[in-house]
Amino acid sequence: MKATRSSRLVALSLLALLLFTPPLLLLFDHPTDWGISALPLTVYLIWGGLILLAALILETGDAD
Repeated sequence: MKATRSSRLVALSLLALLLFTPPLLLLFDHPTDWGISALPLTVYLIWGGLILLAALILETGDAD
C-alpha cells in the first residue's frame, strides 16, 4: 500500500526533473503575440500541475 504511493511520488519527482530541464524549458523561451516570453507561464503551469498531481497521489486512498 505505501510502496505504491511512494513509487508514484518517485515517478512524479522524476517527471518534475524532466520537465524542468533547461533544454525543454528553452523551447518556450520565445516572445508571444503580446511581446512577453511564454517561459514564466510555462513554468507556473508545470509547477501547478505537479502540485495537483502530488495532491491527488497523497489524498486518494489506495484500493488495496
